[in-house]
Amino acid sequence: MTWLPYDTWIVVVGALCAMACALPGCFLVLRGMSMMGDAISHAVLPGLAIGFLLTGSRASLPMFIGAALVGVLTAVFTQWVSQLGRVDRGAAMGIVFTTLFALGLVLIVQAADKVDLDPGCVLYGAIELTPLDVLWELRVGDMLLEVPRAAVVLGTVLVINLSILLLLYKEFNLSSFDPALARTCGIHATWMHYLLMSMVAVTTVASFEAVGSIIVIAMLVVPGATAYLLTNRLSVMLFFSSIFAILSALFGHWGAISVPQLFDFESTSTSGGMAVASGLIFTLAWLMSPHEGILTRLFLKQSTKKSPPAAENTKSLTLRG
Repeated sequence: MTWLPYDTWIVVVGALCAMACALPGCFLVLRGMSMMGDAISHAVLPGLAIGFLLTGSRASLPMFIGAALVGVLTAVFTQWVSQLGRVDRGAAMGIVFTTLFALGLVLIVQAADKVDLDPGCVLYGAIELTPLDVLWELRVGDMLLEVPRAAVVLGTVLVINLSILLLLYKEFNLSSFDPALARTCGIHATWMHYLLMSMVAVTTVASFEAVGSIIVIAMLVVPGATAYLLTNRLSVMLFFSSIFAILSALFGHWGAISVPQLFDFESTSTSGGMAVASGLIFTLAWLMSPHEGILTRLFLKQSTKKSPPAAENTKSLTLRG
């Protein structure tokens, strides 16, 4: 296998997308709303279609705005259905995103004879082609550095997400763990919720064109869930989730181009490879986490069984004394 600068840019784009998703994804995991990313990723379809039908153009900005607005409305409608209709939050997500997704399909059929919208591109993305869409050309010494458009867009989204979380770290922390205490401290927990949903919606839509929905859904959940197994501190969780996001992008692309060759197959989807890599990293943490790992708990259980009875007697005497 020959590693080219082309492959490096694919990993960079994947890592930027994964980190941009992982940061707000940690709060989705903590709030028990992990599937909100999946809901938003499906529900933005009518926004894409409406953006095209209103402008008659496939320009990225109108479709991005339409999809982002529908993504935010998905979170708003889910909250309304859950609270006003007294419906479980998971059921509310299912009701809202399936309805909006079906509406999007109807609108796509309406526009099908006017525009080429590839459903496979939305699902799998085209991350392998992102290095070809060059936005900037920078000359560093004798080397010409071609920066892909996707790297600039996703890097900008990552910086925005990181800046918001740094500026409002205390507010997000309190509203995620104890909304009642947050309201007592003067923090509007509901607005913090909608701000988080807006971040998720914008990140999801910005990632669609480059990487598709598979990576977005995986990276909104898996890195945060993996980090949650390893630490009880939010700051460390955010850091670990970013590291796992980078590793998923690196090993995912490497696996997509190298593992199939071991079986005489062609290289497979890089987006799928990155999602699989994130799942494998989670599995390792799930098995060997210092506190929550299955193997760790089995080892501690066996060690407890093998401990001499004298230790138990000493503990009993101490308690009695």
